[in-house]
Amino acid sequence: MPTLPYANDALEPVISQQTLNFHYGKHLQTYVNNLNSLISGTEFENKSLEAIVATAPDGGIFNNAGQVLNHTLYFLQFAPHPSHQTPQGKLAESLNRDFGSFENFKKEFSAAAVSLFGSGWAWLSADKDGKLHITKEPNGSNPLRNGLTPLLCFDVWEHAYYLDYQNRRADHLNVLWDIIEWEAIEQRYQQQ
Repeated sequence: MPTLPYANDALEPVISQQTLNFHYGKHLQTYVNNLNSLISGTEFENKSLEAIVATAPDGGIFNNAGQVLNHTLYFLQFAPHPSHQTPQGKLAESLNRDFGSFENFKKEFSAAAVSLFGSGWAWLSADKDGKLHITKEPNGSNPLRNGLTPLLCFDVWEHAYYLDYQNRRADHLNVLWDIIEWEAIEQRYQQQ
């Protein structure tokens, strides 16, 4: 389990303590427990989470590893009081280059997240040349499967927002921008 760098009520009103307790404390914990059980005694037992997601065949190990990695990146990209409200540095330059502007990126990213059918994830990822891509991944999949480095994600499984926003996925996604810690996203981009 990743350790949250904030208290369970620190993201309110964007994400309530009740949602965080269920989403982080129950859903993610279940994926971690399932994965640890499934990899015991297998070739994946001592591999990194990223290696498991990139190489495991579809099925239980991949599904649980994907959800652990996705949720870890998701929860660690937030801050109750982000240092910046917009990206800075190389990431900002790349967003402008690849999407025309930060505002246009937000529009395209939100549209991808809202339009993803069923459960899954919207991702901002970088390829090996640093070009940025928006992808929609079903269920627990991750851009690593396609050789991309995941940077930013929005979880569109209903458990991520239903207690706070019911069926208003778009409303939830619109306020997530308020708690993105862009320094964390910049670090992921610099390390790719």
